[in-house]
Amino acid sequence: METFDTLEVDHIIEKYGSDRSFLISMLHDVQAKYRFLPEDVLRYISHKLDIPLINIYRIATFYKSFSLTPKGKHQIRVCLGTACHVRGGQRILDSLERNLGVKTGETTEDEKFTLERVNCVGCCALGPVVVVDKEYHGNMEVSKVEKVIEKYS
Repeated sequence: METFDTLEVDHIIEKYGSDRSFLISMLHDVQAKYRFLPEDVLRYISHKLDIPLINIYRIATFYKSFSLTPKGKHQIRVCLGTACHVRGGQRILDSLERNLGVKTGETTEDEKFTLERVNCVGCCALGPVVVVDKEYHGNMEVSKVEKVIEKYS
């Protein structure tokens, strides 16, 4: 039994002309809609595009940007690249874990936040950096963590 709107998924597929070569783009759109790649949607896409399900899973598990488990409404990424790490990135991450009540890689019970660590966000001069969705928060300090969380709550 399907737990998703087939018309919405059909719209995503049709957006790309049902062209199998756009599978990655379709998966990005599905993930933007559902905040992860639900198994029933992947099965539906497999059927509609006549692509073996294992091939879809191969792509979904190869690219780190895809998730097979639900993500929070807001994704918080803490940079722990060299510049951010030496400027206190780990302390920022530890503070976020305490404030959100989750470990890195987990989603809060209310599904508002998913906390992740990344190796580099490409703005070392602003380190340590926390990215919430697509908004960058540079020169982060432990004292600013609660304020950042409140902004998205």
